[in-house]
Amino acid sequence: MRMIAAALAVLLVAASPAASVDDLGWLAGDWVSEADGRWTEESWALPRGGMMIGHSRSGRGEELREYEFIRIARGDDGAISYIAMPQGGVPVVFRLVRHDMARATFENAAHDYPQRIAYARSGDMLTATISAIDGSKARSWAYRRR
Repeated sequence: MRMIAAALAVLLVAASPAASVDDLGWLAGDWVSEADGRWTEESWALPRGGMMIGHSRSGRGEELREYEFIRIARGDDGAISYIAMPQGGVPVVFRLVRHDMARATFENAAHDYPQRIAYARSGDMLTATISAIDGSKARSWAYRRR
C-alpha cells in the first residue's frame, strides 16, 4: 500500500505544471510600510523575459539604513528562485518551495538568516515575512500599495 501511495505522489508531482516567474506577477507593484518614523519600501516590476526585478530600502526619517536589489528568475538548476543582494553584495539564492495565486515561499536552509522568505497578498495589502527555516525568529512587514 505504501508503494502505491508513493507512486501516486510521484505522478501527481510530475503531472502538475512547473512554476513560472509569471505565476508570481501578483507581487508586482510599489509597496510601502510606515510606522513610528520607520519606513520600508519594496518595488517589483511585472514579469518579463522570465524575470521579475525588484528593490527594497528602509530607514528612519530621512536616513537610509538598508537597501537590497532582488530578482525572481530561474536559477542555474532550473528552479524558480528569489535572488537577493543585500547592500548590493553577493547574491543569496532562495528556491521557491510553495506558491499559489497570492502566496509564495522561498527557502535556503544553508543561509544564516533569513532562511525563509514568504509573501502573501490580499487586495492592496502585502505581507512579507522572514524567518529561520522552522519559522522561528519571524519578522513581518505589512505593506500597502502605493
